[in-house]
Amino acid sequence: MVQALLIIDIQNDYFPGGAMELVGSPLAGVRAGKLLHEFRKKSLPIIHIQHISARQGATFFLPNTAGAEIHECVAPKAGETVFQKNYPNSFRETPLLEHLRKLEVTRLVIAGMMTQMCIDTTTRAAADLGFKCLLAHDACATKALSFGGSTVSAENVQTAFLAALNGLFAQVLPVDEICANL
Repeated sequence: MVQALLIIDIQNDYFPGGAMELVGSPLAGVRAGKLLHEFRKKSLPIIHIQHISARQGATFFLPNTAGAEIHECVAPKAGETVFQKNYPNSFRETPLLEHLRKLEVTRLVIAGMMTQMCIDTTTRAAADLGFKCLLAHDACATKALSFGGSTVSAENVQTAFLAALNGLFAQVLPVDEICANL
């Protein structure tokens, strides 16, 4: 089994002072950094995904801004693959699937931000494409959401989306457990 690490959208705008600060992003970034360190140590494939907003009226991840840059906690090293995307699904209109198939990857370890958007969308797509997915729940972050006059806390958004993904789409595990079994 060939496994790869997929780090999705851990970018400056999601951190304190950014245009779309998420709850828990600093700690999630540190946890993702631990995964990255372990994959580097074992010379396993690493793919960084960087979202660049192409949508009219976008307010974060704007092209050529510091906010769109990958955060230093998971900064790519020379030779590591970086794909840019414009949609929540990391496979849509990117070379990601072709790259993973070329490497004969069968299992993806996924970490990143926002849990309810790009992590959810990419994890479901990866599972549909036949990849076995491990989702590092403590290396993901989100924000509170509102609907119908009610606000759902970031903690509850995180729990609901991770619970929905766990089982059919991914095995949702903490970083330490994933690292222990690499």
